[in-house]
Amino acid sequence: MTTYPVLDKKDTRSGFGEGLLEIGKTDDRVVALCADLTGSLKMGDFAKAFPDRFFQVGVAEANMMGMAAGLTIGGKIPYTGTFANFSTGRVYDQIRQSIAYSGKNVKICASHAGLTLGEDGATHQILEDIGLMKMLPGMTVIVPCDHNQTKQATIAIADHEGPVYLRFGRPKWPVFIAPDMPFEIGKAQLLSEGTDVSIFACGHLVWKALQAMEELQKQGISAEVINIHTIKPLDEKAVLTSVRKTGCVVTCEEHQRNGGLGDSIAQLLARELPTPMEYVAVNDSFGESGTPEQLLAKYGLDTPDVEAAVKQVLKRRDR
Repeated sequence: MTTYPVLDKKDTRSGFGEGLLEIGKTDDRVVALCADLTGSLKMGDFAKAFPDRFFQVGVAEANMMGMAAGLTIGGKIPYTGTFANFSTGRVYDQIRQSIAYSGKNVKICASHAGLTLGEDGATHQILEDIGLMKMLPGMTVIVPCDHNQTKQATIAIADHEGPVYLRFGRPKWPVFIAPDMPFEIGKAQLLSEGTDVSIFACGHLVWKALQAMEELQKQGISAEVINIHTIKPLDEKAVLTSVRKTGCVVTCEEHQRNGGLGDSIAQLLARELPTPMEYVAVNDSFGESGTPEQLLAKYGLDTPDVEAAVKQVLKRRDR
């Protein structure tokens, strides 16, 4: 069992802001567009450092996506910034037609995703965005797990040719990924080896999976935890290698059961290796106002829920 101490507690959106500033210093093709949320997206340092490469478009998200698509024609690498709800649901037609269909090199960077948005409530807590974006042909979908990994991903996507959806969050969250831990788009990270069950997680739920792994270890259950930071393209080899060893699966995500990480893994296993599987995800429901921890507990996305899912899938495997 590998343990991951908390190095700090920082919000993932700050990791995005730091990564954007860093890649802006090394690549003058990088430009940033924001829909009146510069402070919330932590894009202020980039705007100050590169005022001629920062475009404040106002509350006009659809226009922002069209501008970003156009900027790629001149060789720029545009990063768009707004809340996840406005980055996807509000502008899906523009993304589909102007960015995905055209294969434009736009980086759609989306903060305040999922239940952990908290008190802003159901209208802003989008839980369908991973599904919306992964269904678009050619779209890469990345959901980093902490501040450090969000910074790494923000930098890495500049070198990736093609549209990217980068999803991150609002609250301060445990930082447990070392700054120098390798990050590669499309390559899952084995965080803790185990033999009894494979836990695949993304985003904030990676930390919950690691907490559950430690509790399960005390009960004699050996859980393998894998961080699937790239939902699409899915690291099929990593998934199948782990599942062939353990024979059962739990997926964990701050998203609807339908359309997210769990669905991607279920499709793979249905084709290649039918396996007992349980989901830790929101079950066909909108959210509500509350603190992040209150909401994760109420909607079944907390550490005890991961433990319960593991025990349930072990029963199914061993029948």
